[in-house]
Amino acid sequence: MSRKPKAAEPAAVPRPGEGKRGPEGHLGYLVRQANVAVRQAMEKVLADLAVTPPQFAVLTMIASYPGLSGADLARLTFLTPQTINVIVGNLAKAGAIEKSAHASHGRILQLTATARGQALLKRCRARVTEVEDRLTGLAGKDEERLVRRWLSAVAEKLAENR
Repeated sequence: MSRKPKAAEPAAVPRPGEGKRGPEGHLGYLVRQANVAVRQAMEKVLADLAVTPPQFAVLTMIASYPGLSGADLARLTFLTPQTINVIVGNLAKAGAIEKSAHASHGRILQLTATARGQALLKRCRARVTEVEDRLTGLAGKDEERLVRRWLSAVAEKLAENR
């Protein structure tokens, strides 16, 4: 009579900060893990305002750089042009942004935040600042500056190779 070999127990999934999800993990994975954690925290604090992190990013960029086109927004927010079109349509429908034709390139729409959009952004920014304060609380001011410079340098350096 033959016995079936006993199946191995599945490995326990480590929590963030443990095993390969901790300091010894692959750097790219750790950056992605941190990105997902920040996005989830932002989703949570923005939920009752009915704003998603991508909508917040788009509204932030439009308010910061009035006159952006949809293509500009896609590059700045790392979203697809299709996603930008949906977000821009929803923000315009909500009265948060206005579209106007570019002076010399009529097919290009320039986007600006309305007073309603600025007010919404202010409420969102207060919520997101709470998340960012939790992040900066993990390090001292010198470490925070170092992390900011490093993250910026990573984006700059890796963009050179595209």
